[in-house]
Amino acid sequence: MSSATAPHRVSAAPPLVVTLENTPEAAAVARDVAGDFLKSLGPPPDRDASDAVVLIVSELVTNAVRHTLTRTCTLSLAAGPHTVTVAVADASPRPPCERNPDVRGEGGGFGWPMVRRLAASTSVETFPQGKTVSAVVARRSKRSG
Repeated sequence: MSSATAPHRVSAAPPLVVTLENTPEAAAVARDVAGDFLKSLGPPPDRDASDAVVLIVSELVTNAVRHTLTRTCTLSLAAGPHTVTVAVADASPRPPCERNPDVRGEGGGFGWPMVRRLAASTSVETFPQGKTVSAVVARRSKRSG
C-alpha cells in the first residue's frame, strides 16, 4: 500500500491596490499594507523575501512622496507562485534616476540602487500622465535555497 501526499501548493493572490495621499505617513501605511498582504499568502514568502518587499514598498512610496510633488500615489501588490510584484504609480512622468549617494545623509541617492539590488527585476513605464515603477521579488530568497 502506498501513501500519497498532497502536492505542496503555493497560492497566488488577487492584486491589492491602495491609493495613498502623498504625506510623510504614506510610507508607514504602505509598509503595514505590504506586511498584511505578505502574511495573507500561503505560504508567506520567506523572511528575507518579505523584508525585501517591505523595504522596496517603503522606498518606492517614499520616492513618490519626496520627488513627484503629486497629491497621491498608488501602491499595487500582486503575488504569483514564485514572485511578489510591487508597483507604485504616480502622476509624474519623471523616472527614478541614479545619482551619487550623499554619505552625509542629506541628499539621499541610496534608495533606487537598493531597490534594484533587492529585486529580481525592475521596470519603469512612463506615460504622459505619469509613471509606474515596478519591482519583482522572488518569494524564496537566494539565501534560503
